[in-house]
Amino acid sequence: MLSEVSFLIVFPALAAVGIYLCPQDALRHWLVKIASAVIGVVSVICAFGVIKDGGLYFPAHTLWADKLIFALEALLSLYLIIQGIKHKRPLVVGLVLFQILTMIFLEFFSGHHIEAQHNLFIDKFSAIMTLIIGIIGTLICIFAIGYMKDFQHHHRDQPDRRPFFFLLLFVFLSAMFGVVFANNLIWLYFFWEVTTACSFLLIGYTRTEEATRNAFRALEVNLLGGLGFVMALYILICSIGTIEMDKLFVISKFAALAPVALLSIAGLTKAAQLPFCDWLLGAMVAPTPVSALLHSSTMVKAGVYLVLRFSSILQGSYMGLVIALIGGVTFLITSLIAITENNAKRVLAYSTIANLGLVILCAGIGTAQAVWAGILLIIFHAVAKGLLFLCVGSVEHRKHSREIEMMEGLITSMPTMATLMLIGMAGMFLAPFGMLISKWAVLKALVDVSPLLAVLVAFGGAANLFFWVKWMGKLLLAINPPTGEEKNVSGEEFFSLGALAVLTVVACALFPCISTYYIEPYLLGHYGLSVSMSSGNMTIMLIMLGLILLFPLISINFDRSTKRVAPYLGGANTDTIGTFKGSLNNSRPYAMQNYMLEEFFAEKKLYPWGLRISCFLLIVMFALLLFK
Repeated sequence: MLSEVSFLIVFPALAAVGIYLCPQDALRHWLVKIASAVIGVVSVICAFGVIKDGGLYFPAHTLWADKLIFALEALLSLYLIIQGIKHKRPLVVGLVLFQILTMIFLEFFSGHHIEAQHNLFIDKFSAIMTLIIGIIGTLICIFAIGYMKDFQHHHRDQPDRRPFFFLLLFVFLSAMFGVVFANNLIWLYFFWEVTTACSFLLIGYTRTEEATRNAFRALEVNLLGGLGFVMALYILICSIGTIEMDKLFVISKFAALAPVALLSIAGLTKAAQLPFCDWLLGAMVAPTPVSALLHSSTMVKAGVYLVLRFSSILQGSYMGLVIALIGGVTFLITSLIAITENNAKRVLAYSTIANLGLVILCAGIGTAQAVWAGILLIIFHAVAKGLLFLCVGSVEHRKHSREIEMMEGLITSMPTMATLMLIGMAGMFLAPFGMLISKWAVLKALVDVSPLLAVLVAFGGAANLFFWVKWMGKLLLAINPPTGEEKNVSGEEFFSLGALAVLTVVACALFPCISTYYIEPYLLGHYGLSVSMSSGNMTIMLIMLGLILLFPLISINFDRSTKRVAPYLGGANTDTIGTFKGSLNNSRPYAMQNYMLEEFFAEKKLYPWGLRISCFLLIVMFALLLFK
C-alpha cells in the first residue's frame, strides 16, 4: 500500500511537468487524459485496499525526503515573498517571513532532535478523500481540456497559458494527496501551503487587475491560516515533543486542545468560513475548472477534512462549541444571502460556504453521529457541487452570461445541460439524495446536544430549499424554442459532466456501502461505537432513488414532441407566445422574474452581521486559548 500512496503523491507532480513541457496541444490533451485515468484507477485501487485494514502507518526511513520538503518549502516562500514585494503587498511578505523563519528555527534549533516514526498513513477517512481527489479531481481536469480551448477562443487578447494552467492543476492534485496521506505534520504543512500557492496562481490566471487583486486576497487569508498552522507546530514541537498527527489522539485531551484549535483556525480559513469567506467569492473570477476543483469539490475540503479529523479532541470542549457556532452562523448567514444573488457562480459560492459551515459545525460538536453526518456531507457536496460549477461554466460560454435569469427555459434551448444541472441541484436538497440525508443526520445529532445549533441548521436549510427551487424553476420554464447551442459543447465537457451526474446518483445508491465499509469502521476506531441508518429508512431511500432515475427522461425528444402554449394570463393572452395585451390594448412582452427578497436578505445587510458575530467568536476562541 505504501507504493500506491507514494505514487499518488509523486505521479501527478511528474505528470504536471510532462504536460507543461509538451509542445503540441493534441498531445498535451492526450497526456491529460492518460494521467487522469491513471490517477483515477490507482485512487480506486488504494481506496479498495483499505477495506480489509484499519489505519495503515508507514515507517519513516527518508531523511532525504525531509530535506527535500524543507528546501521546496523555502523556495516556495521565497517565490511568495518576491511576488509580495513586486505587487507591494507587505502583509504577504510579513506573513511568509514569519512562517519560514519559524520553520527554520524549528528545523535547526528546537525540533531537530524530533523524528517522525510514521510520515505517511492511510485510513478509511483518507481513503474517502482519495476517491474524491482521484475521481472528481481528474474528471475536472478532463473537462478543462475542452473548456480552456473555448476559454482561449473567447479571450484572444490574452496569451495562451494553458500548459501552465494544467501544470498547476496536476501539482494541486499531488499536494491534495499529500494533505490526506501525511501523518508528519511538517509534511502536511508543506502540502497545505502548496495548495495555497496553486490557488493564488490559478485565481490570478488571466492576470487582469481584478484577478490579481482577488488572487492576493485569497493568498493573504490562507497565509493567516498558515500562521495558525505554524503556531500549532511550535507548540507541538516545543511543548509536547511530537510532529505526528496520530500522537495527538493518545496524549491528554487537555494538552492536545491548544494545537488542535490553532490547526482548526487554519481549517476555517481554507474552508472559507466567516469571517474569512470573502476570498472564495473573489476566486470566482478564475476559469470555471478552477472554481470546481479548488474552490468547491477539493481544496476547500482540505479545510473541513483537517477540522473533522480532530473532532474527537474537540468533542465536549468550549473550543469545539465555538467552532461549531462559527460553522452554524456561516451556514445560516450565507444561505440567506444566496437567496438574493442572481449571479450563478456567486450562488454556488455562497452555497459552498454554507455547506462547508455545516461540516465545521459537525466537527465542532464532535460526536460520532455528527462526524458521520459531516463525512457524508463532504462526499455528496463534492460530487453535486463539482457538477453544478462545471455546468454553469459551459452554459456561460454559450449564453455569454452567468445570470440565473438568462438561464430561463434552458430545458428547451440546452436540454441535456439543463437535465445535468437539475440532477446536480436535486443532489443538493431533494430526497433521497445524500445531502438531504446528511442534513437530517446533522439535525438528529444536534437535537440532544445543542437545540440552538439545530435552529440555525433548520432555518439555513429552509433558505437552501428556497434558492435551489427558484433556480430549478427558471431552468424548467419552457418558453423559447430550441436554439441548438448545445452542439458546441465539447466531448470532454460532456464526458465529465455525464460522469459526475452518474456519480451523484451512484454515490446515493452506494451510500449504505460507503457507510458500512468506510465511515462506521472509522468511527469505531475513534469513538468505540458506530452510527448508521436503519434498514427501513435505507429501503425507502432506494425506492425513491429508483423513481428519481426516471427524471432524465423529461429531456428525451423534449424539443420535438412537446407542445408549447402560453401561460394563462387572465384573458390578456395574444396569439403570440410570450406577449400579452396591455392596458391600452397593445401587445407587450411579458417576463417572469424570481423573488430576490433583497430588502430582507441583501448581502450588504447580512454580511456585516456575520462578520461581527464570527469575529466575536474568534476573540472568544483566542481568549480560551490564552487562559486554558
